Amino acid sequence: MTLTPLRLIFLALAIWGAIHPMWYFLQWFAENGVDLGAMVDAWHANAASSGLVWDLTISAVALTVWVLAETWRSRNWAGLLAVPATFGIGVSCGLPLYLFLRSR
Repeated sequence: MTLTPLRLIFLALAIWGAIHPMWYFLQWFAENGVDLGAMVDAWHANAASSGLVWDLTISAVALTVWVLAETWRSRNWAGLLAVPATFGIGVSCGLPLYLFLRSR
């Protein structure tokens, strides 16, 4: 399994997509406590943020359908790691992680 320049870029984007957004979540938790209900309310503070939430939710579902279909076809079971990464961390981690795993 070689790390081509493209695979390194996908891996770097997956790591960045995990760390950078988490920085903001940790700041929010430090200010507001670990209250997921309040966080969801904050996501819907206005129409712009609600639009982004729905954009990312639809993107996460589309990515999951793609990952499941590709995994079923190719039997590349490692690609399934992108599903919990997408919903547990975010699309910014799940998509590049899947592309990294898919490009083996």
